[in-house]
Amino acid sequence: MIKLALLPLTLVIFTTACSHHKSSRQPKEYNPTVAEQAEYYRVQEQLIEADLPNCKGCIHGSAHEKTFTAPLMTYEIQPEAVTELGLRNTKFDIPVTWNKQVAGWVKFFTGPRGRQHFINYTQRAGRYAPVLSKIMADNGLPRDLIYLAMAESGFTNHARSWAKAVGPWQFMPYTGKKFGLNIDWYVDERRDPLKATIAAANYLKTLHNLFGSWELATAGYNAGEGKITRATRMYRTNDFWKLTKGRYLKPETKNYVPKIMALAIIGKNLDVFGFNEIQFEKALDYEEIMVKGNADLYDVAEIVDIDFEELKRYNPEITRWQVPPYVESYPLRLPVGTREAWDAHAEKDSVVSDNYKTFATNGKQTLEQIAKKFRIPMDVMTSLNPDLSETRTLEKRTIVYLPFREDHSLRANMYADIYEQPTKRERKKRDRNRVMASAKGGRLIRNPSVFYTVKKGDTLWRVAQRTGVPMSTIIRTNHHIIKRRSILPGDKLAIR
Repeated sequence: MIKLALLPLTLVIFTTACSHHKSSRQPKEYNPTVAEQAEYYRVQEQLIEADLPNCKGCIHGSAHEKTFTAPLMTYEIQPEAVTELGLRNTKFDIPVTWNKQVAGWVKFFTGPRGRQHFINYTQRAGRYAPVLSKIMADNGLPRDLIYLAMAESGFTNHARSWAKAVGPWQFMPYTGKKFGLNIDWYVDERRDPLKATIAAANYLKTLHNLFGSWELATAGYNAGEGKITRATRMYRTNDFWKLTKGRYLKPETKNYVPKIMALAIIGKNLDVFGFNEIQFEKALDYEEIMVKGNADLYDVAEIVDIDFEELKRYNPEITRWQVPPYVESYPLRLPVGTREAWDAHAEKDSVVSDNYKTFATNGKQTLEQIAKKFRIPMDVMTSLNPDLSETRTLEKRTIVYLPFREDHSLRANMYADIYEQPTKRERKKRDRNRVMASAKGGRLIRNPSVFYTVKKGDTLWRVAQRTGVPMSTIIRTNHHIIKRRSILPGDKLAIR
């Protein structure tokens, strides 16, 4: 069971070489990887929960009198909010303002529509918030940023937004990779609460260094630093609340910062808002084993006598049915009491994935085409089929290995991210992007004399087919209509 502290690793991770050496050469700073830092917190996880002093009446991990330390600032909510709400814990290490927007979110999370959501978030916070808070503090950041994770995902590792943001901190793929998270066919470290929090700490530190304000930094976490930078230049202010009065920022971003503040107010005054009976989940007690690369998780689960889904719950970053084949070994978490069965298994080193689905070619296909057909990354296909050419046509009935388990349906939840259909919102955004691209590249009819009246069931593509006019020309010439909405019956489109 993971209960031991690795103090030397703490020094490796959070200190640099001694600066008092007599040599005039400056010591080289050691920058640990996300994986190295996560290993420290994996070992410390249960100790952190046990040793971290808790704020009375607060979600575990919240900042309070014993954790307010320089150079972080301490912020106190306005006296009128204390009086109106009857707050007991009034200090935070992130700015918290009481205004109409924040009050609206407090009303939501304490009312009939949002109350159960808040209870669910808070129960999960017991498992994750203490170690997330510790990671923030170790990186010189406010502990109350745990409420940003609460706003993002409700402390859910498998949370996934319509925009493909994933994990407890809802990283987009580009940003996750930028801050050191591995995202590929086999793993998605955005789902690992430790690694994702370390990446989030680095990102939030970058944002705060850029804007010098936690309101703008958290807004930038939602909208992107570019969007917030443009907004501050457009309105010539670094005051987040003044930015919200303009039209440039989306409502989602305008609501994001007050939502975090509302969660912090309630989360640090649970009894005041009637959340007296919260049953905090405990941090997972687990044991760890090392398995060889490409190990089949179904076989591992069978050996230690647990369900496959239970094994996956302890290892949320593994997206498929096997550990990555490109590593020599991989640390797997197991429920306490199961490691003994693994250690006693005589042939544990032979637990290797080999029961792949296969595909027989028809004599006209390349490995590249097959990868595209099944939506599989090319590097995964070549690693499974090292003897086959990527682009050369394969002989008829050549057997090609696919990275799906032989007994799996391609409709299984495990592969939902590959074959899921785009949502209505995603399709609308994609179509809008096509319209904008065509508006720039199409020919403009300057003095149109011929018009087409849109009929029921018409699309831009169908109008182009019926009239023989390129769709890009139709879009650019009628951009005053199409930029606002889809075409409707009765619209008159200029075509000549």
